[in-house]
Amino acid sequence: MKNTDGVMRTPPLVQACFHGDPDEVRALLYKKEDVNYQKQFLVFEDPENTPNRTPLHSAAYCGEHEIADLLIMNGARVNTKDNKWLTPLHRACCSKSEETVKVLLKHQADVNARDKNWQTPLHVAAANNAVRCAEALIPLLTNVNVSDRGGRTSLHHAAFNGHKEVCA
Repeated sequence: MKNTDGVMRTPPLVQACFHGDPDEVRALLYKKEDVNYQKQFLVFEDPENTPNRTPLHSAAYCGEHEIADLLIMNGARVNTKDNKWLTPLHRACCSKSEETVKVLLKHQADVNARDKNWQTPLHVAAANNAVRCAEALIPLLTNVNVSDRGGRTSLHHAAFNGHKEVCA
């Protein structure tokens, strides 16, 4: 979404997700805002490093589980990846939002999705001490000992960051 000066700006639906306002999100969806809009959100000087996140990525990162559910019910793609291959599930684990993780899982979020560093949402949860998120993910994983690009498992990330509760 370009402004008159040609600079990319944050779309209204993404702003509403960041503000945590479900009523504003509903109003924008009613006006047919693109629920899967995936372009530059903020003004970046380096277009190669633009996040390319969807409104669902924003809601997941902010822990807005009600908004995440609303977006998905209106057609948001739950497994869309950004420029670093992060899915909304990765973003929810980063913010330790157990409720949002559960909403995404209810809608078939890919628990085995890997980012550019081959990290799964469990790697992200372990690195961020998101114990409840990890507990929600583990029963659904085919292999909890998957390694990232550096050969580290989720347990390595938890231990390295001193997150004893995740290690237990």
